[in-house]
Amino acid sequence: MTPPPLAVVPGVPDTNLEYVVVAVVVFLVFVIGSRVVSTTVVAALRRRNVRSDMVQVGGRVVAIFLIGLGISFAIGFAFQSQNLTLAGILLATIVASFGVQDLLKDYVSGYYILLERHIRVGDRISLEGVGSGTVTDARLRVTLLKTDAGDLVVVPNSELFNKAVTVHVRAVERAAETKAAPPE
Repeated sequence: MTPPPLAVVPGVPDTNLEYVVVAVVVFLVFVIGSRVVSTTVVAALRRRNVRSDMVQVGGRVVAIFLIGLGISFAIGFAFQSQNLTLAGILLATIVASFGVQDLLKDYVSGYYILLERHIRVGDRISLEGVGSGTVTDARLRVTLLKTDAGDLVVVPNSELFNKAVTVHVRAVERAAETKAAPPE
């Protein structure tokens, strides 16, 4: 009778230990790769003259995303199940979708506001909860209002899209826009 082989770690068979080592190596590759990719992203953003705080945030987001992906793959290798990797990626996707939900809502609302052109630069509007002001700029994500006191109010476009907005314009201007073309 031969004695059983000595295990490197008591209670963990050697085959499982190999998968754990591979998982650690995969994680380290993702950590190093996240540093390289993050540095590249930061350099590209600086070349485009993006604000320094946004450059820093962009670099961190890329690094955290890649490290999270590395953790997901490492766990899949360690437990020899790719289902765990897929579950981790799915969970991260769900969390991210909740995080950007309001941002996407603002962009989609801004698209419709700019397309329908009910609110234009120079119009005086009243919005419940915000007050009234003159539209100084209509962007894809936000609309800028200047109040009578001279304050600048940044209104997310989802607010303009989902709440009642009163547009105060001169009747002569809108009548001219709606007149039919003269017969030829």
